[in-house]
Amino acid sequence: MQLAFRAISETTPGPIWAGLFHEHWPAYHDWWARNGLEARPPYFESRRALRAHMPELGDLYDRLCELAGGGDSAARFLSFFCPPPYLAGCSQAIWPGEEPMLVRNYDYSPTAFDAVVLRTEWLGRAVMGTSDGLWGMVDGVNDAGLAVSLTFGGRRVVGDGFGVPLILRYVLQVCETAEEAVAALRRIPCHMSYNVTVLDAQRRFSTVYLSPDREPVVTHAAVATNHQARVEWSSHARFTATVERERYLLARLTLHPESQEKFIGAFLKPPLYSTAFNQGFGTLYTAVYRPRARTMELRWPRVRWPLTLSGFSEGARHIAMPSAA
Repeated sequence: MQLAFRAISETTPGPIWAGLFHEHWPAYHDWWARNGLEARPPYFESRRALRAHMPELGDLYDRLCELAGGGDSAARFLSFFCPPPYLAGCSQAIWPGEEPMLVRNYDYSPTAFDAVVLRTEWLGRAVMGTSDGLWGMVDGVNDAGLAVSLTFGGRRVVGDGFGVPLILRYVLQVCETAEEAVAALRRIPCHMSYNVTVLDAQRRFSTVYLSPDREPVVTHAAVATNHQARVEWSSHARFTATVERERYLLARLTLHPESQEKFIGAFLKPPLYSTAFNQGFGTLYTAVYRPRARTMELRWPRVRWPLTLSGFSEGARHIAMPSAA
């Protein structure tokens, strides 16, 4: 199996983003409407919710809706308000050394993945990260030196709120420090349970447990896998080995002083690296974020792709994924 990853840059929303949207829209529409369009909130409710909770994105959202063609379904989808439920795996950890560094594995289905690193300067702020939903992000860094990343929180509860990739986009667009990011994460409703780790250039960090049915919990955890304070979905926990992965990372942080390279290399091997692609839980990439340098690096076994916010280079990589387990 091969995946084609692309790095794309567009300063303000325009024809490049519009082309990306129309390329992916048929698949996203099928997903968004899989339970019938009546199951999703109407456009005016979605737009009102976005402007109430993330007002800085309001005009940008309207512009993206125009570029998408102005259709009702597309506009409702782009609001990310009360989307269908979706699950991901993922592991992430903050390196214990002096330089701020966040490393994460993104474990998800290869058939439901943008495979795009998107760099923008929307609202006057440079941001780059891994795209989801065409303007949301599952991880990224901004020009203030703030990095964010998410993992699924291991709970089946679904409620009223936004899809977490748009919340991460919002954090990267409007926040500069970990403290500001935490304040935003505590305020914005999330429709499912996720763990969001934030790290800034001064090496201040937090992991916030988001849930649709209870208040966010702010922790100083340097590791996040696929549960929160405790396992609440035991079958998912067994399938994803979330506890085992968490223990493995905690052991590396506390018992094995090591170089950056060895720490990163651990994410490219079991138990962190997964080949369960057929079950929607294969490791699609490893990302390394260095907020002080404003850089990200995508890694796969035997492949590295460094990217910098200030000297971003568009391009593509065709990655041969390991045999699925």
